[in-house]
Amino acid sequence: MKKIMLGLVAAIVVIVGVAFKTPEAAEKTFAPEAIQWLTWEQMLEKSKTQKRKVVVDVYTDWCGWCKKMDATTFSDPCLAKYINQTYYAVKFDAEQKQDIVFKDKTYKFVKNGMRGYHELAAEITRGQLSFPTVVFLDEKMDVIQAIPGFRNTKEFETISTYFGRNEHLKTPWETYQKNYKPLPKN
Repeated sequence: MKKIMLGLVAAIVVIVGVAFKTPEAAEKTFAPEAIQWLTWEQMLEKSKTQKRKVVVDVYTDWCGWCKKMDATTFSDPCLAKYINQTYYAVKFDAEQKQDIVFKDKTYKFVKNGMRGYHELAAEITRGQLSFPTVVFLDEKMDVIQAIPGFRNTKEFETISTYFGRNEHLKTPWETYQKNYKPLPKN
């Protein structure tokens, strides 16, 4: 009887140990893919050795819809995997104070009332400073399209694959959108 009880206790200990892995072990095994956000400067450096399209999340610290897009749309593992494979992803604070040199021009912060804006944010959004705005650039760092406003995961996936697959060069948006097949879920 004692042997049966010891065997039962040992089995329970093993089962409990497997069920309650440390958080660190669980994260390494099951961590969802996240978008690998870069700064503008990091993206420019990487572009020197490997050309890719760029997706720029133009945001501000005070923007509630920007935070919601981070927590929902940009947190989707399937979308994150696609973005990481296809684009350089840049987080760009439209109110940052640091100068940026891009295409032989220096872009600066412009004080405007209580806040202000960065000239590069105005340049790539074509002067339409609303937040969030996601800007898609081609491999030559030319603006393909600036998309203002919050986008849910499905909308953003459709838009990002439209540009990522170069469908914008051959297929009208309405046709692509109507025939779109979602990315496979892993």
